[in-house]
Amino acid sequence: MIYLDNCATTKPRQEVVEEVVKMLKNDFANPSSLHSFGLKAEKVREEARKNLAQLINVLPSEIYFTSGGTESNNIAVNGFVNKNKRFKKIITSKIEHASLYDKFLSYRDFGYEVVFLNVDFDGKVDFNELKREVDGNTALVALAHVNNEIGTIQDIKELVKIVKEKNPETFVHVDGVQALGKIKLDLKDLGVDSYSVSSHKIYGPKGSGALYLKSGISIPSLVIGGGQEKNLRSGTENMPGLAGFGKACQIKTEKFNEEQDHVKKIKAYFLENLKNYIDDYKINSPLCSSPYIVSLSIRGTRGEVILHSLEEYEIYISTASACSSNGVHRSHVLEAIKLNPSEMEGTIRICFSKDISKNDIDVFLEKLNQVVKDIREVMKK
Repeated sequence: MIYLDNCATTKPRQEVVEEVVKMLKNDFANPSSLHSFGLKAEKVREEARKNLAQLINVLPSEIYFTSGGTESNNIAVNGFVNKNKRFKKIITSKIEHASLYDKFLSYRDFGYEVVFLNVDFDGKVDFNELKREVDGNTALVALAHVNNEIGTIQDIKELVKIVKEKNPETFVHVDGVQALGKIKLDLKDLGVDSYSVSSHKIYGPKGSGALYLKSGISIPSLVIGGGQEKNLRSGTENMPGLAGFGKACQIKTEKFNEEQDHVKKIKAYFLENLKNYIDDYKINSPLCSSPYIVSLSIRGTRGEVILHSLEEYEIYISTASACSSNGVHRSHVLEAIKLNPSEMEGTIRICFSKDISKNDIDVFLEKLNQVVKDIREVMKK
């Protein structure tokens, strides 16, 4: 099997699996319990918090565990909008993940002015437009650090500077799900108010994530209940998930440079050799994008057909599109960077990991070449 859909999820490390099993079998107590067995679970939770904090250079007290990036985004957006309820403008971009894009759309029903910033052909947000839009009525600006479809890396430090100079009371939230463990992160240096991350993108278990919330900021909770996570996210913690997440963060901190260097070489090898197998294509990912993501449009094909054809060889990729309610395949990200319809139709997304070898790339390119030729022959008829 050659798995190249690592933006969707990653295979958990063996050490992570062992940690999860250990929590399920042995250390299964509720961390809120007062007895020593519960205290043991609490220590595991706090060690996980410490490991994540070290990976992103924040204080452990600024980490709040959640079920993943989508919940973290919703907690932050909901919290900041309610915190700044006297302001009625919120700003994001046209290329956001659905957990931000759709959440922002929903606020139109409550009388908010929702601004979707334009991006250039590389997916970079128009900062001149941002400067024009942020004003005294802006409650929140929220963007992804790394775009999940094409890998564009936004200049978050500059974004924060622009927003805070225009309105110091405007909050800045960043979706860091595709950035955690993929690019160097120092949230103190970036200056963001909050930042969302997810476990299963860094070889951890699904169902675990976190929200960084800067010290001194408090926001209303989305979930009311037992008061866990300092009342921000009530509910009994997913301890196996948190233990696995903590282990994944610990190992990622230790191996970040080694694994990123490997992935950079794999991506470069793929791009260098692609031209020897495929013609008439377009790379949508900018040069300075995440080393883990390549968006590729192969003209005269259909991405979904490529995906299912490669499945026969146990090669797994993804397309960059999602089905709309009327059955038409459309990617708002690809539309925003102004791909033409034929390029959008033939777009696939390839996401690398620490486990991919050059031999895997050779096999993938060979099979991709074969599949593309077959599809183009059929589409000519």
